Amino acid sequence: MLDQSTLKGRIIAATMRLAAEKPWDDVLMKDIAEAAAIDLAALRREFPSKPAILSAFMRSVDDAVLASAPKFTGAENARDRIFDVVMARFDVLAPYKEALKSIAAARPMDMELVRRAMASQAWMLHAAGVRTDGLLGTSRVTGMASVYASVMQTWLDDDDPGSARTMAALDRRLKRGEQSMRMLTDVVDGADRIASQVMRVLGCGVRRESKTPPTAPAEPSPSI
Repeated sequence: MLDQSTLKGRIIAATMRLAAEKPWDDVLMKDIAEAAAIDLAALRREFPSKPAILSAFMRSVDDAVLASAPKFTGAENARDRIFDVVMARFDVLAPYKEALKSIAAARPMDMELVRRAMASQAWMLHAAGVRTDGLLGTSRVTGMASVYASVMQTWLDDDDPGSARTMAALDRRLKRGEQSMRMLTDVVDGADRIASQVMRVLGCGVRRESKTPPTAPAEPSPSI
């Protein structure tokens, strides 16, 4: 997954190797530079911090998942598509499991990582053919991030080659999330109906008839 012919790839790979060997908090930038066979100045030019390296790793994972995302026929429901994409992500992460255990135990909190994690989950939903625009879309991304964070803890402790515990946990969480999204959809639809009624009562958005004679229809413009 990591292109170690590039300096960035070599640094990320070195970082994950070190994280697998010792606690994440004990991994220093100096250690990463030495493991990547570069000096600190070269490391700083590529990455200003450990969270920045992790963010780049997460983006590499996104790229690998999106490049090999399952092909769907359209007959699958959204929950099944999301299930397949998340399991594909765990497959990509499998070689880095020990490193991820070390990082997860340290619970690194950084806004850059939070933003990258949310962007990653949005792209996983895109891969599953799920919309992420509007209020509902934002809620889907937030919900997906919560589901993924919870299931990842199970995956990190799941030693079964078939990932049975992980799949069971993911299925349960997605079912609960699906029910929550149905409730949220009902709330949003209800708010839209109320807003439309209020607009009609206030006379807003009412189209008055034009007294000018009709003209020939214009050519349709392409969708943007």
